[in-house]
Amino acid sequence: MLKAASDRYPDLRDAVRALCSQFPDEYHRKLDEQRAYPESFVDALTRAGWLAAMIPSEYGGSGLGLAEASVIMEEINRSGGNSGACHGQMYNIGTLLRHGSPEQKRHFLPKIASGEWRLQSMGVTEPATGTDTTKIRTTAVRKGDRYVVNGQKVWISRVQHSDWMILLARTTPIAEVSKKSEGMSIFMVDLGQAVKAGLTVRPIANMVNHETNELFFDNLEIPAENLIGQEGRGFRYILDGLNAERTLIAAECVGDGYWFIDRVTRYATERVVFDRPIGQNQGVQFPIAECYIEVEAANLMRWRACELFDAGEPCGAQANMAKYLAAKASWEAANACIQFHGGYGFAHEYDIERKFRETRLYQVAPVSTNLILSYVAEHVLGLPRSF
Repeated sequence: MLKAASDRYPDLRDAVRALCSQFPDEYHRKLDEQRAYPESFVDALTRAGWLAAMIPSEYGGSGLGLAEASVIMEEINRSGGNSGACHGQMYNIGTLLRHGSPEQKRHFLPKIASGEWRLQSMGVTEPATGTDTTKIRTTAVRKGDRYVVNGQKVWISRVQHSDWMILLARTTPIAEVSKKSEGMSIFMVDLGQAVKAGLTVRPIANMVNHETNELFFDNLEIPAENLIGQEGRGFRYILDGLNAERTLIAAECVGDGYWFIDRVTRYATERVVFDRPIGQNQGVQFPIAECYIEVEAANLMRWRACELFDAGEPCGAQANMAKYLAAKASWEAANACIQFHGGYGFAHEYDIERKFRETRLYQVAPVSTNLILSYVAEHVLGLPRSF
Protein backbone atom coordinates (compact mmCIF):
# COMPACT_ATOMS: atom_id res chain seq x y z
CA MET A 1 0.00 0.00 0.00
CA LEU A 2 1.17 3.51 -0.88
CA LYS A 3 2.62 5.37 2.09
CA ALA A 4 1.43 8.95 2.15
CA ALA A 5 3.76 11.71 3.28
CA SER A 6 1.16 13.05 5.70
CA ASP A 7 0.13 9.81 7.43
CA ARG A 8 -0.59 10.13 11.15
CA TYR A 9 -1.71 7.67 13.86
CA PRO A 10 0.22 4.65 12.50
CA ASP A 11 -0.91 2.25 15.25
CA LEU A 12 -4.55 3.10 14.67
CA ARG A 13 -4.09 2.68 10.94
CA ASP A 14 -2.48 -0.72 11.36
CA ALA A 15 -5.35 -1.95 13.53
CA VAL A 16 -8.06 -0.76 11.14
CA ARG A 17 -6.17 -2.16 8.14
CA ALA A 18 -5.90 -5.53 9.85
CA LEU A 19 -9.67 -5.67 10.26
CA CYS A 20 -10.29 -4.45 6.70
CA SER A 21 -7.95 -7.11 5.32
CA GLN A 22 -10.52 -9.71 6.42
CA PHE A 23 -12.92 -8.18 3.87
CA PRO A 24 -11.04 -8.17 0.56
CA ASP A 25 -12.09 -6.67 -2.76
CA GLU A 26 -14.17 -9.73 -3.60
CA TYR A 27 -16.39 -9.13 -0.58
CA HIS A 28 -17.18 -5.53 -1.51
CA ARG A 29 -17.52 -6.40 -5.20
CA LYS A 30 -20.12 -9.07 -4.51
CA LEU A 31 -22.13 -6.74 -2.28
CA ASP A 32 -22.04 -4.08 -4.97
CA GLU A 33 -23.39 -6.54 -7.54
CA GLN A 34 -26.18 -7.56 -5.17
CA ARG A 35 -26.85 -4.01 -3.95
CA ALA A 36 -26.57 -5.46 -0.46
CA TYR A 37 -25.58 -3.90 2.86
CA PRO A 38 -22.21 -4.99 4.35
CA GLU A 39 -23.71 -6.38 7.56
CA SER A 40 -20.77 -8.57 8.51
CA PHE A 41 -18.28 -5.76 7.87
CA VAL A 42 -20.23 -3.21 9.91
CA ASP A 43 -20.71 -5.77 12.68
CA ALA A 44 -16.96 -6.39 12.75
CA LEU A 45 -16.26 -2.65 12.97
CA THR A 46 -18.77 -2.40 15.81
CA ARG A 47 -17.32 -5.33 17.77
CA ALA A 48 -13.85 -3.85 17.43
CA GLY A 49 -15.15 -0.57 18.86
CA TRP A 50 -14.31 1.55 15.82
CA LEU A 51 -17.83 2.93 15.37
CA ALA A 52 -17.85 4.00 19.03
CA ALA A 53 -14.57 5.86 18.68
CA MET A 54 -16.04 9.28 19.52
CA ILE A 55 -18.22 8.09 22.40
CA PRO A 56 -16.62 8.93 25.79
CA SER A 57 -15.20 6.01 27.73
CA GLU A 58 -17.73 6.57 30.54
CA TYR A 59 -20.42 5.45 28.10
CA GLY A 60 -18.46 2.50 26.73
CA GLY A 61 -16.68 4.21 23.85
CA SER A 62 -13.04 5.05 23.16
CA GLY A 63 -13.24 8.77 23.85
CA LEU A 64 -11.34 9.68 20.70
CA GLY A 65 -11.65 12.83 18.63
CA LEU A 66 -12.73 13.63 15.10
CA ALA A 67 -9.13 13.25 13.95
CA GLU A 68 -9.00 9.59 14.98
CA ALA A 69 -12.51 8.97 13.67
CA SER A 70 -11.45 10.40 10.33
CA VAL A 71 -8.52 7.98 10.18
CA ILE A 72 -10.90 5.05 10.66
CA MET A 73 -13.08 6.25 7.78
CA GLU A 74 -10.06 6.97 5.59
CA GLU A 75 -8.60 3.52 6.11
CA ILE A 76 -11.87 1.78 5.23
CA ASN A 77 -11.90 3.53 1.85
CA ARG A 78 -8.17 3.17 1.44
CA SER A 79 -8.54 -0.57 1.88
CA GLY A 80 -11.12 -0.82 -0.90
CA GLY A 81 -14.30 -0.53 1.15
CA ASN A 82 -16.91 2.20 1.36
CA SER A 83 -17.40 4.09 4.61
CA GLY A 84 -20.75 5.30 3.34
CA ALA A 85 -22.23 2.17 4.90
CA CYS A 86 -21.39 3.32 8.43
CA HIS A 87 -20.07 6.89 8.59
CA GLY A 88 -23.42 8.27 9.74
CA GLN A 89 -22.86 7.02 13.25
CA MET A 90 -19.65 9.04 13.55
CA TYR A 91 -21.12 12.45 12.82
CA ASN A 92 -24.53 11.75 14.36
CA ILE A 93 -22.84 10.91 17.65
CA GLY A 94 -21.36 14.41 17.71
CA THR A 95 -24.80 16.02 17.68
CA LEU A 96 -25.96 13.87 20.58
CA LEU A 97 -22.74 14.40 22.53
CA ARG A 98 -22.68 18.17 22.21
CA HIS A 99 -26.36 18.91 22.65
CA GLY A 100 -28.05 15.93 24.30
CA SER A 101 -29.06 16.06 27.96
CA PRO A 102 -27.22 13.94 30.55
CA GLU A 103 -30.25 11.64 30.67
CA GLN A 104 -30.27 11.23 26.89
CA LYS A 105 -26.57 10.45 26.84
CA ARG A 106 -26.98 7.82 29.55
CA HIS A 107 -29.93 6.35 27.69
CA PHE A 108 -28.51 6.21 24.18
CA LEU A 109 -24.72 6.17 24.22
CA PRO A 110 -23.96 2.89 26.06
CA LYS A 111 -26.28 0.92 23.78
CA ILE A 112 -24.84 2.59 20.68
CA ALA A 113 -21.31 1.91 21.88
CA SER A 114 -22.07 -1.77 22.48
CA GLY A 115 -23.73 -2.16 19.10
CA GLU A 116 -27.14 -2.93 20.54
CA TRP A 117 -28.42 0.18 18.76
CA ARG A 118 -27.25 1.81 15.55
CA LEU A 119 -27.52 5.56 14.97
CA GLN A 120 -26.76 5.66 11.26
CA SER A 121 -29.44 7.97 9.83
CA MET A 122 -30.03 11.71 9.79
CA GLY A 123 -33.20 13.17 8.26
CA VAL A 124 -32.61 16.71 6.99
CA THR A 125 -32.92 17.04 3.18
CA GLU A 126 -36.34 17.48 1.56
CA PRO A 127 -37.37 17.19 -2.10
CA ALA A 128 -38.72 20.72 -2.43
CA THR A 129 -35.90 22.51 -0.60
CA GLY A 130 -32.72 20.53 -1.28
CA THR A 131 -29.82 22.25 0.45
CA ASP A 132 -31.92 25.29 1.44
CA THR A 133 -32.39 23.76 4.87
CA THR A 134 -34.11 26.74 6.44
CA LYS A 135 -37.08 26.22 4.10
CA ILE A 136 -37.85 22.67 5.24
CA ARG A 137 -41.56 21.88 5.39
CA THR A 138 -41.59 18.89 7.71
CA THR A 139 -43.30 20.02 10.91
CA ALA A 140 -43.32 18.78 14.50
CA VAL A 141 -46.23 20.16 16.50
CA ARG A 142 -46.24 19.82 20.31
CA LYS A 143 -49.34 18.11 21.69
CA GLY A 144 -49.04 17.38 25.38
CA ASP A 145 -46.07 15.11 26.03
CA ARG A 146 -45.58 14.31 22.34
CA TYR A 147 -44.70 15.95 19.04
CA VAL A 148 -46.70 15.06 15.93
CA VAL A 149 -44.60 14.99 12.76
CA ASN A 150 -45.83 15.46 9.20
CA GLY A 151 -43.79 15.93 6.05
CA GLN A 152 -41.31 14.34 3.72
CA LYS A 153 -37.57 13.74 3.52
CA VAL A 154 -35.38 12.48 0.68
CA TRP A 155 -31.89 10.97 0.26
CA ILE A 156 -31.99 9.59 3.80
CA SER A 157 -29.51 6.74 4.01
CA ARG A 158 -29.25 3.51 6.01
CA VAL A 159 -32.78 3.73 7.44
CA GLN A 160 -33.26 -0.04 7.08
CA HIS A 161 -30.01 -0.67 8.93
CA SER A 162 -30.37 1.81 11.77
CA ASP A 163 -32.34 1.72 15.00
CA TRP A 164 -32.48 5.47 15.49
CA MET A 165 -32.52 8.55 13.28
CA ILE A 166 -31.79 12.19 14.03
CA LEU A 167 -34.62 14.25 12.52
CA LEU A 168 -34.72 17.98 11.81
CA ALA A 169 -38.24 19.46 11.69
CA ARG A 170 -39.90 22.87 12.00
CA THR A 171 -41.48 23.47 15.40
CA THR A 172 -42.25 27.13 14.68
CA PRO A 173 -43.51 28.30 11.25
CA ILE A 174 -40.91 30.28 9.33
CA ALA A 175 -43.31 33.26 9.16
CA GLU A 176 -43.23 33.50 12.96
CA VAL A 177 -39.46 33.64 13.53
CA SER A 178 -37.15 36.65 13.30
CA LYS A 179 -34.43 34.66 11.54
CA LYS A 180 -35.20 31.87 9.10
CA SER A 181 -32.60 29.64 10.77
CA GLU A 182 -34.67 29.70 13.97
CA GLY A 183 -37.70 27.57 14.80
CA MET A 184 -36.26 24.18 13.83
CA SER A 185 -35.65 21.35 16.30
CA ILE A 186 -33.86 18.02 16.42
CA PHE A 187 -35.42 14.77 17.57
CA MET A 188 -34.32 11.20 18.14
CA VAL A 189 -36.67 8.92 16.18
CA ASP A 190 -37.09 5.25 17.07
CA LEU A 191 -37.22 3.81 13.55
CA GLY A 192 -38.54 0.41 14.62
CA GLN A 193 -41.57 2.03 16.20
CA ALA A 194 -41.93 4.76 13.60
CA VAL A 195 -42.42 2.43 10.63
CA LYS A 196 -45.41 0.97 12.47
CA ALA A 197 -46.98 4.29 13.37
CA GLY A 198 -46.77 6.87 10.59
CA LEU A 199 -43.40 6.56 8.82
CA THR A 200 -43.27 5.17 5.28
CA VAL A 201 -39.86 4.34 3.79
CA ARG A 202 -39.43 4.18 0.02
CA PRO A 203 -35.98 3.06 -1.27
CA ILE A 204 -34.41 5.00 -4.15
CA ALA A 205 -32.46 2.94 -6.71
CA ASN A 206 -29.25 4.75 -7.66
CA MET A 207 -25.90 4.27 -9.42
CA VAL A 208 -24.00 3.46 -6.22
CA ASN A 209 -24.57 0.70 -3.66
CA HIS A 210 -25.47 3.42 -1.18
CA GLU A 211 -28.81 2.61 0.35
CA THR A 212 -30.89 5.77 0.40
CA ASN A 213 -34.58 6.48 0.77
CA GLU A 214 -37.50 8.83 0.59
CA LEU A 215 -39.43 9.18 3.86
CA PHE A 216 -43.05 10.14 4.41
CA PHE A 217 -44.34 11.20 7.86
CA ASP A 218 -48.07 10.97 8.50
CA ASN A 219 -48.95 12.06 12.04
CA LEU A 220 -45.94 10.28 13.50
CA GLU A 221 -45.84 10.80 17.25
CA ILE A 222 -42.49 11.32 18.98
CA PRO A 223 -42.14 11.53 22.79
CA ALA A 224 -41.24 15.06 23.90
CA GLU A 225 -38.30 13.59 25.81
CA ASN A 226 -36.71 12.75 22.45
CA LEU A 227 -36.18 16.44 21.69
CA ILE A 228 -32.43 17.19 21.67
CA GLY A 229 -31.49 20.46 23.34
CA GLN A 230 -33.81 23.44 23.23
CA GLU A 231 -36.78 23.67 20.93
CA GLY A 232 -36.11 25.97 17.99
CA ARG A 233 -32.31 25.74 18.08
CA GLY A 234 -31.97 22.64 15.95
CA PHE A 235 -30.38 24.35 12.96
CA ARG A 236 -27.44 25.47 15.08
CA TYR A 237 -27.10 22.01 16.52
CA ILE A 238 -27.16 20.33 13.14
CA LEU A 239 -24.32 22.54 11.89
CA ASP A 240 -21.93 20.84 14.33
CA GLY A 241 -22.88 17.50 12.83
CA LEU A 242 -22.52 18.84 9.29
CA ASN A 243 -18.98 20.10 9.97
CA ALA A 244 -18.05 16.68 11.31
CA GLU A 245 -19.76 15.02 8.35
CA ARG A 246 -17.89 17.11 5.79
CA THR A 247 -14.56 16.50 7.49
CA LEU A 248 -15.17 12.76 7.64
CA ILE A 249 -16.21 12.74 3.98
CA ALA A 250 -12.98 14.56 3.19
CA ALA A 251 -11.04 11.81 4.96
CA GLU A 252 -12.93 9.14 3.01
CA CYS A 253 -12.12 10.91 -0.25
CA VAL A 254 -8.47 11.08 0.81
CA GLY A 255 -8.62 7.31 1.36
CA ASP A 256 -10.17 6.85 -2.08
CA GLY A 257 -7.53 9.08 -3.62
CA TYR A 258 -4.69 7.02 -2.18
CA TRP A 259 -6.43 3.80 -3.25
CA PHE A 260 -6.65 4.99 -6.87
CA ILE A 261 -3.08 6.27 -6.89
CA ASP A 262 -1.80 3.03 -5.38
CA ARG A 263 -3.62 0.95 -8.01
CA VAL A 264 -2.64 3.04 -11.01
CA THR A 265 0.99 3.40 -9.90
CA ARG A 266 1.34 -0.35 -9.54
CA TYR A 267 -0.38 -1.00 -12.85
CA ALA A 268 1.64 1.62 -14.73
CA THR A 269 4.84 0.03 -13.45
CA GLU A 270 3.83 -3.49 -14.49
CA ARG A 271 1.92 -2.85 -17.72
CA VAL A 272 4.27 -3.05 -20.74
CA VAL A 273 3.21 -1.61 -24.11
CA PHE A 274 5.60 -0.90 -26.99
CA ASP A 275 8.35 -2.68 -25.05
CA ARG A 276 8.30 -0.31 -22.07
CA PRO A 277 6.23 0.18 -18.89
CA ILE A 278 3.52 2.74 -19.55
CA GLY A 279 4.56 4.46 -16.33
CA GLN A 280 7.82 5.43 -18.02
CA ASN A 281 5.90 7.85 -20.22
CA GLN A 282 5.55 11.37 -18.86
CA GLY A 283 2.04 11.51 -20.31
CA VAL A 284 1.16 8.87 -17.71
CA GLN A 285 3.54 9.95 -14.96
CA PHE A 286 2.54 13.58 -14.75
CA PRO A 287 -1.24 13.15 -14.24
CA ILE A 288 -0.61 10.55 -11.53
CA ALA A 289 1.97 12.76 -9.80
CA GLU A 290 -0.45 15.69 -9.98
CA CYS A 291 -3.18 13.59 -8.36
CA TYR A 292 -0.85 12.60 -5.54
CA ILE A 293 0.06 16.24 -4.89
CA GLU A 294 -3.61 17.24 -4.77
CA VAL A 295 -4.57 14.39 -2.42
CA GLU A 296 -1.71 15.32 -0.10
CA ALA A 297 -2.82 18.96 -0.06
CA ALA A 298 -6.43 17.98 0.65
CA ASN A 299 -5.22 15.75 3.45
CA LEU A 300 -3.54 18.68 5.18
CA MET A 301 -6.77 20.68 5.11
CA ARG A 302 -8.55 17.67 6.58
CA TRP A 303 -6.13 17.68 9.53
CA ARG A 304 -6.69 21.40 10.05
CA ALA A 305 -10.47 20.92 10.17
CA CYS A 306 -10.06 18.07 12.66
CA GLU A 307 -7.78 20.11 14.90
CA LEU A 308 -10.26 22.97 15.09
CA PHE A 309 -13.28 20.73 15.61
CA ASP A 310 -11.61 18.74 18.39
CA ALA A 311 -10.55 21.99 20.07
CA GLY A 312 -14.16 23.17 20.04
CA GLU A 313 -13.32 26.10 17.75
CA PRO A 314 -15.24 27.25 14.64
CA CYS A 315 -14.29 25.09 11.68
CA GLY A 316 -16.99 25.66 9.07
CA ALA A 317 -14.62 27.11 6.48
CA GLN A 318 -11.97 24.44 7.02
CA ALA A 319 -14.50 21.58 6.96
CA ASN A 320 -16.01 22.85 3.73
CA MET A 321 -12.64 23.47 2.09
CA ALA A 322 -11.37 20.05 3.13
CA LYS A 323 -14.42 18.39 1.62
CA TYR A 324 -14.08 20.42 -1.59
CA LEU A 325 -10.37 19.69 -2.05
CA ALA A 326 -10.59 16.02 -1.14
CA ALA A 327 -13.63 15.27 -3.30
CA LYS A 328 -11.98 17.00 -6.26
CA ALA A 329 -8.68 15.20 -5.68
CA SER A 330 -10.27 11.76 -5.36
CA TRP A 331 -12.30 12.30 -8.52
CA GLU A 332 -9.22 13.32 -10.49
CA ALA A 333 -7.36 10.28 -9.15
CA ALA A 334 -10.30 8.09 -10.15
CA ASN A 335 -10.20 9.48 -13.68
CA ALA A 336 -6.47 8.89 -13.97
CA CYS A 337 -6.80 5.37 -12.62
CA ILE A 338 -9.55 4.33 -15.01
CA GLN A 339 -7.88 6.09 -17.95
CA PHE A 340 -4.51 4.39 -17.59
CA HIS A 341 -6.02 0.98 -16.96
CA GLY A 342 -7.75 1.33 -20.31
CA GLY A 343 -10.44 -1.28 -20.89
CA TYR A 344 -9.46 -3.13 -17.72
CA GLY A 345 -10.59 -0.14 -15.69
CA PHE A 346 -14.18 -0.89 -16.70
CA ALA A 347 -14.02 -4.56 -15.72
CA HIS A 348 -15.72 -5.44 -12.43
CA GLU A 349 -12.87 -7.67 -11.32
CA TYR A 350 -10.47 -4.72 -11.04
CA ASP A 351 -12.83 -2.84 -8.67
CA ILE A 352 -11.90 0.48 -10.23
CA GLU A 353 -15.29 1.13 -11.80
CA ARG A 354 -16.96 0.44 -8.43
CA LYS A 355 -14.73 2.86 -6.55
CA PHE A 356 -15.04 5.30 -9.48
CA ARG A 357 -18.81 5.40 -8.97
CA GLU A 358 -18.54 5.62 -5.20
CA THR A 359 -16.17 8.58 -5.10
CA ARG A 360 -18.14 10.50 -7.75
CA LEU A 361 -20.97 10.90 -5.24
CA TYR A 362 -18.96 13.36 -3.18
CA GLN A 363 -18.94 16.03 -5.86
CA VAL A 364 -22.66 16.29 -5.09
CA ALA A 365 -23.23 15.05 -1.54
CA PRO A 366 -23.47 15.75 1.31
CA VAL A 367 -23.00 19.30 0.09
CA SER A 368 -22.49 20.34 -3.53
CA THR A 369 -19.34 22.00 -4.79
CA ASN A 370 -21.21 25.20 -5.68
CA LEU A 371 -22.55 25.63 -2.15
CA ILE A 372 -19.05 25.26 -0.73
CA LEU A 373 -17.79 27.95 -3.08
CA SER A 374 -20.71 30.19 -2.07
CA TYR A 375 -19.92 29.61 1.61
CA VAL A 376 -16.26 30.54 1.20
CA ALA A 377 -17.11 33.56 -0.94
CA GLU A 378 -19.53 34.94 1.64
CA HIS A 379 -18.17 33.81 5.01
CA VAL A 380 -14.42 33.90 4.30
CA LEU A 381 -13.98 36.50 1.58
CA GLY A 382 -16.80 38.78 2.68
CA LEU A 383 -18.48 38.92 -0.72
CA PRO A 384 -22.22 39.67 -0.94
CA ARG A 385 -24.52 36.72 -0.33
CA SER A 386 -25.43 35.17 -3.68
CA PHE A 387 -28.73 33.55 -2.70
